[in-house]
Amino acid sequence: MKVRKAVIVAAGWGTRFLPLTKSQPKEMLPLLNKPLLQYSVEEAIACGVELVVIVSAKGKRSIEDYFDRHFELERMLEHSGQTRLLKEVLLPCDMADICYVRQKEQLGLGHAVLAAKRVIGDEPFILFLPDDLFQQKEKVLQNMITISEQYRGSVLAVQAVSEAEVSRYGIIAPEYVAERVHRIVGLTEKPGAGESPSNLAIMGRYVLSAEVFDALENTPPGRNGEIQLTDALQSLLLHHPVYAYEFAGDRYDTGSLPGWIETMVTFAINDPRIGPGLRERITAILSSSSGMKYPLVDGEQDGNVVMMTERR
Repeated sequence: MKVRKAVIVAAGWGTRFLPLTKSQPKEMLPLLNKPLLQYSVEEAIACGVELVVIVSAKGKRSIEDYFDRHFELERMLEHSGQTRLLKEVLLPCDMADICYVRQKEQLGLGHAVLAAKRVIGDEPFILFLPDDLFQQKEKVLQNMITISEQYRGSVLAVQAVSEAEVSRYGIIAPEYVAERVHRIVGLTEKPGAGESPSNLAIMGRYVLSAEVFDALENTPPGRNGEIQLTDALQSLLLHHPVYAYEFAGDRYDTGSLPGWIETMVTFAINDPRIGPGLRERITAILSSSSGMKYPLVDGEQDGNVVMMTERR
């Protein structure tokens, strides 16, 4: 069956970005001049998705507003002849059919996915965790869809991580099938030292069969009283095949402040419009010997602003 629908989970608290995320959804943080969420929507559309289901929560109305029309702004841009900006403003409204469901309680990723069950029905679907962005030189999702069709099973995106990082991820126990394709024989959520079945970590892209909803409904709450998607997938693979695609392209983690900043800088310096000038500016800052002071998180106090003198 053709994959026509995608689920994007955007219901978390965003605690790593507090206090900003007290009023601003983490998924709407900017990456250049677009919110993080738009990159996932664009990736879904590139795979032929016809309906995007966004799982949101209370306090995230700005997500719906962003993908809706803003007639006053559009009229102003049209009348002032700013046609390029008008096209960019209209793009999020026209790129896809989008619907929204609410996760009414913060009971984990699995619970958020389960909220989309009635909209997805009995069809396979793509699941996005928008914190993860993928380099699109390698069409990760398109390859995953092809694998799902070929082997008739669900497919998870995985990537090798260091031993020190395995405790941050869900880790698969793999069984080799083909180059960069593994059948999953077990999963462990955030294993401790010496407990990891491999170094292949699950990243934020999934092609899932509708049977995952039955698995989620029968998965008891785990750590912190939350329904874990990894636990449901462990149950699913007992009755339905689940595969892993070991992708080779770059992946960017915007789920923490350092990761978001690193991704922003990477995208900015590679942008043909602003990259060349920004590279020069960054080089000048790093090579400056003027003893300039930059706002940082520690160092000498200067009124209400924390400052630090550049050190060599």
